[in-house]
Amino acid sequence: MALRQMEPEREVARQRAIEALDILDQPRDERVDRVTRLAQQLFDVPMVSVTLLDNDRQWRLSEQGFGGEREAPREGSFCGAAVASADLLVVEDAAIDEDFLSSPFVTGDPHLRFYAGQPLEAPGGEQIGTLCIIDTKPRRLDADQEELLREMALWVQTEIAREHEYDRATAVQRALLPQAAPRLPGYTFAADAAASGEVMGDIYDWYLHDGGVRIALADVMGKGIGAGLIAAAARASLRTAPERPMLAAVEELDEQISADLGELNMFVTAFVAEVEASTGVVRFVDAGHSLAFVVRVDGSWEPLRSTGLPLGMGVDEPRAEGQVTLGRGDALLVCSDGILDVLDSEDPSGQVTRALRDGGPAGAVAEGIRLARDRKAPDDVTLMVVLRDA
Repeated sequence: MALRQMEPEREVARQRAIEALDILDQPRDERVDRVTRLAQQLFDVPMVSVTLLDNDRQWRLSEQGFGGEREAPREGSFCGAAVASADLLVVEDAAIDEDFLSSPFVTGDPHLRFYAGQPLEAPGGEQIGTLCIIDTKPRRLDADQEELLREMALWVQTEIAREHEYDRATAVQRALLPQAAPRLPGYTFAADAAASGEVMGDIYDWYLHDGGVRIALADVMGKGIGAGLIAAAARASLRTAPERPMLAAVEELDEQISADLGELNMFVTAFVAEVEASTGVVRFVDAGHSLAFVVRVDGSWEPLRSTGLPLGMGVDEPRAEGQVTLGRGDALLVCSDGILDVLDSEDPSGQVTRALRDGGPAGAVAEGIRLARDRKAPDDVTLMVVLRDA
């Protein structure tokens, strides 16, 4: 065979791009599988593959008709030739094509005769693989079919790029969450979050402040990257100028969201509090959240009622602080409403009380996150616990 080889600089860029996408050796993706299933039906072929090129192998991100086999050698491959050409490659009858008649994919399994492959591009433009349709008998594609294959390849390309962007957004969002609990003598902290999709509309934060700790939990009404962007902006706003009084910080965030997002009809519920270490006094502002509680050492619950509307509603309403005191052994529990979907509907408070008693703050948070993931909570779940040690 005298197949065209990819130039060394293009090969280096291609390999770098495929590794950056981190999609080799991953579980099947239903969004890509639906494209290959549809292609198999539309072109009436026995085999379809989204084939990605690694250093010395082909790896099928999705396949139909290959019996689940997801890896094959790259040497002498049709997909390698298509990627090297950087254009649609159509081989009508490989058995009489001088470039391919001795290919192991023709002389052996799958005894390929017809091949059509459209290169797929990474977000940076590097050709990383193909969407290809394959038959064991010769055939042709007309101009409309060739255009359809190009359009379906663009669909696959978009799905790959979207998954990559979601992964990057998820990684960035996780990096914005606190990496360690505050160190405050006499107190134990625990928190975690689980996204219902790729990107959360929840955000939580905590940091030492004026001899105590300031905590915040915000829940954007909505899902996806848009909600994630707003959540990140809310965190940044509350973090800016930490010397500001807590109430002023919340009011300024409210004005910012109302001004910037008023036309989108999006709003944010939030709970922001300061815990005074020496006394256990908790001063808080609840902006329509109403999901903060004090769990007393005797097992009784005290809800901290909302003191205002959600942020971003554009209502000129003064906000006020509430106050409660944590005694020895009392815990402040703040959560997003996603937890309500996974708790025992018959006795949610008892379930949480037992989790706190048996596992402490860290164990209770871990149990809530486990439930969210096991039960595939339809909304994001975020949990924060501040325990004043007994």
